[in-house]
Amino acid sequence: MDKMQEILTLPATELSSMLRTKQLSSSELVDASIQRIEALNPILNAVVTDNFAAARKAAKKADKAIKDGDDLGLLHGLPVGVKDLEVTKGLRTTFGSLLFAENIPDRDQSSVAALHREGGIIIGKTNTPEFGAGGNTRNRLFGATCNPFDPDKTSGGSSGGTAAGLAVGMMALATGSDYGGSVRTPAGFCGVAGFRPSPGVIPAEDRPVSLSPFSVLGPMARNVTDLDLLLRAQMGADRRDPFSVSMNYDLEWPIEPADLSSLVLMLSDDLDGAPLSAAYRRLFHQKTAILQKNCAHAQTGHPDFTDADNAFEVLRGVNFIAAHIEKLRQHKNQLGPFVIDNVERGLKYTAEDVARAHLQQSKIARNWLALFDEVDAVIAPACSVPPFPHENGTVTQIDGQPLDTYMSWLALTYRPTMAMACVAAIPCGRDENGLPFGVQVLGPPGSDRKILNIALALEQLFAQNPDTSRPLPDIAGLMKAAS
Repeated sequence: MDKMQEILTLPATELSSMLRTKQLSSSELVDASIQRIEALNPILNAVVTDNFAAARKAAKKADKAIKDGDDLGLLHGLPVGVKDLEVTKGLRTTFGSLLFAENIPDRDQSSVAALHREGGIIIGKTNTPEFGAGGNTRNRLFGATCNPFDPDKTSGGSSGGTAAGLAVGMMALATGSDYGGSVRTPAGFCGVAGFRPSPGVIPAEDRPVSLSPFSVLGPMARNVTDLDLLLRAQMGADRRDPFSVSMNYDLEWPIEPADLSSLVLMLSDDLDGAPLSAAYRRLFHQKTAILQKNCAHAQTGHPDFTDADNAFEVLRGVNFIAAHIEKLRQHKNQLGPFVIDNVERGLKYTAEDVARAHLQQSKIARNWLALFDEVDAVIAPACSVPPFPHENGTVTQIDGQPLDTYMSWLALTYRPTMAMACVAAIPCGRDENGLPFGVQVLGPPGSDRKILNIALALEQLFAQNPDTSRPLPDIAGLMKAAS
């Protein structure tokens, strides 16, 4: 592997510094990223629409701007992947659906416009399950995105293309989105970092139900400092997203590692009874023992998530009806099973069911806020099970116990969504089979900076121990398998 290919897995902040000090050109970096995509995409299927020609042109302009001493944006000259749920002007945006197989938008949504404004170079669109439905990145249009640690396994979802691409250095940064865990599950499965911000921190003006706070856009990267970089580039107010103008967050930057010796942490293996494999329960306690030795107080406990499963299922069903009912009526044969499942189950709920779910969610959110009068953060596993074969579609049972719905295995991530939590997912070593294991660092809405500071401190602590440090995929082995 030549020097340029080795550079690809460096942190985005380090690559940015190299660009600005002319140790590296954007053209070199973009070309190396394209080579990595061309080499590994045949086996991973992370990038589903490339933007190579435009990226090379943009890189030349970026190099000239540096040479001329122009003002530079936060992402200047860095190759960035964009999840295929985000609208990109002149670049195919399919939402992972046969219905939009040839869709070429005539505008950028605000999160993408922010990338351009800050000098980011879009290298391509990353794969997602159809309309983001499900924790396995697989669709009828492009097929499955494979796990970079075991290509027979899933990369998670719905930001699985982003996570897999980042893990192997296809791009410096990449975008994600999260409703029931769509940033956090792929981060856990692929050994990268992801952040679910508070509602409105990154404007999402295209949400079908604008007054629902549950679906958010979030950055993904190889480490927490890079998450901060992409978040700073994309955050801002947009009047079309009511949450971005109605709340005020403490988001002064840059982040800095929290003082571990002052932290009070709640270690919750299953977040009040969410499905979790026995192996992952043991692993979580083994991995987090290090926190008990380094924090002011880190003890087992559980937030109150009473009725969270029902609230999630009902309110998600309502959102899917709003977004997809007409597609189901007119084009059902072109839709995948998870979109159909969500809509059809949603249609069975009564107005009373919906009202009750809103009351349940409100109670969950209030209890969650009260919890942080006592603790600084909650730590939980990022996933309930290891990565599974992508052809399985979803997880139907854990340790022999059948699950209620295709989403039940994601309760560890969708329960915090019902509390409107902000959450960082970070790597925490490997499981017994050598696959990545990750944890969630959870806080109340509005504590974005604090949670990122805590996540950064934990990341640095984990890096000191081989059992908890970030795992790296065997890129040379993948290249050999792909050739």
